Amino acid sequence: MATLQAASFCSSSSSASFRKIKATLHAQNLQYSSNHFSLPRLLVDELNQRNELQTFKSASNQLEMKPKIENNTKAMQKLYEIMEIVADRVEMHKNIGIQRDNWNRLLLTSLNGMTVTAATMAALVAISGVGVNAPAILALKLSSTLLYMAVTGISLVMNKIQPSQLAEEQRNATRLFKQLHEDIQITLALQNPISEFDVEEAMKRVLALDKAYPLPLLGTMLEKFPKKVEPAVWWPQVLESKQEKGHERVNRNGWDEKLEEEMREIVEVLKRKDDAEYVRLSKVALKVNKVLALCFPLFTGLAAIGSIFQGLPFFGSWGSFLGVVFGALAIVVNTLEHGGQVGMVFEMYRDSAGFFRLMEETIESNLKEGEVDRRENGELFEVKVALKLGRSLSELRDLASTSSLSSTIGQDQKEEFGSKLF
Repeated sequence: MATLQAASFCSSSSSASFRKIKATLHAQNLQYSSNHFSLPRLLVDELNQRNELQTFKSASNQLEMKPKIENNTKAMQKLYEIMEIVADRVEMHKNIGIQRDNWNRLLLTSLNGMTVTAATMAALVAISGVGVNAPAILALKLSSTLLYMAVTGISLVMNKIQPSQLAEEQRNATRLFKQLHEDIQITLALQNPISEFDVEEAMKRVLALDKAYPLPLLGTMLEKFPKKVEPAVWWPQVLESKQEKGHERVNRNGWDEKLEEEMREIVEVLKRKDDAEYVRLSKVALKVNKVLALCFPLFTGLAAIGSIFQGLPFFGSWGSFLGVVFGALAIVVNTLEHGGQVGMVFEMYRDSAGFFRLMEETIESNLKEGEVDRRENGELFEVKVALKLGRSLSELRDLASTSSLSSTIGQDQKEEFGSKLF
């Protein structure tokens, strides 16, 4: 009987335990089902929150990169239009610069190839030993003469336009238009009030660059052999000093008598040494280019005359001499002029002189401004001048003190150049 009661108790307890476990599992299933059905809603809410956050971030980035359109003034809109035009100018000058550099390479190769062919034909006539009236000899003489005449005509045009110099002009224009584009971007990014002065200054700089580096060849092309060598000018003639906006002016806007005297001495050094040196080098390069530009068509012309008169009794062997020797000399001259890109060297020196002339005028325009608050900040201006000359502030001040000392003593001691860059 006790055994039966124990078995009954075990059976009832196991049954109760089973029901408890089953109920627990059922509750877990219900909880899992509840979680299962509520999970997509949580995902949707989280995704919505993330999308709103990303939308807010992208919107804030756009607001940070570009000011609100509704807050743009008319002057700011004009400045945006000018920036788009400047970006277009950059691409135009870049593409045309590549094209004109290709002109120089192709014309150089073509002229040298034609000259070599003409000289070879003239040499074949000289060593053929056949009468000058033979059809083959006449064909060689005529072909050589025609090639020399063609080379002479093409070289006259090539020397007139100087493709290597044209390419250098476009490279400089591309660099300066990029610099202008970055300056406008900085002006807009500062989000200071844009005035009509900023718009007029940007327009003047665009027009000055267009005048300094024209795109067309006919009518407005720069003179490649000017009578007077002057530095390149790509900035407006009347420079106005920029007032630093939103900057706390302490100690007369960063200017004092010592800094003004230092800037005056820097201007004198640039005029005496850097500017004068690069103008002198420009004149040397121009003279060399003139001589080479004159010699090449002269040599090919003499070679053409010698080729046509080869073998004639009154001309003797001079025809072969002129046709072969002057043809070889013409190849050498053409390679020196256009392969060495002497025109490009002249333009490079002229632009370097223009760089120093611009620095001189910028410093002088700040010094001439009577109200120091209308000048650029003196400390920042000193740093900018030092970096443009490739010097530290201490080196810039040493240069100014050395220049002042030499001018005071009056000794003609050897003075260093203002720039350490080139």
